[in-house]
Amino acid sequence: MIKLYSDAATKGNPGPTGLGWLIVAGGKQRQQSATLNRADNHHGEFAAATAAFDDLLANYGHDQVVMFYTDSRLLADAIGKGYAKHYQPELDQLLERIDALPTVVTQWVSESQNHGAHSLANQALQRLLKTEH
Repeated sequence: MIKLYSDAATKGNPGPTGLGWLIVAGGKQRQQSATLNRADNHHGEFAAATAAFDDLLANYGHDQVVMFYTDSRLLADAIGKGYAKHYQPELDQLLERIDALPTVVTQWVSESQNHGAHSLANQALQRLLKTEH
């Protein structure tokens, strides 16, 4: 089983956004990050999760059982319902990736339990802010 954590960090809302995700598989961690020039926090959360699943599918294949952790209630609820009032296109993109795997269990966790992805998102945001000045 693979554990997947994702998070986003936004300065302003909308504003520059850092994305971070952490894949834990076979006792090893893969830490990744990316940035968006401008997004609101919710779009950032969807983008982080989508990037995380793209990375997982590209590097670990389509036959994985995944525990996916997010500290975004909106994201966790949207995945569970298959519906997101203001973010349906982003959710549909994410669900395409989730549906490519045999089993994905999504669980909301507190920010403190999502520290690795949270730190990666904040580091990406800080790098982006430095390049803007």
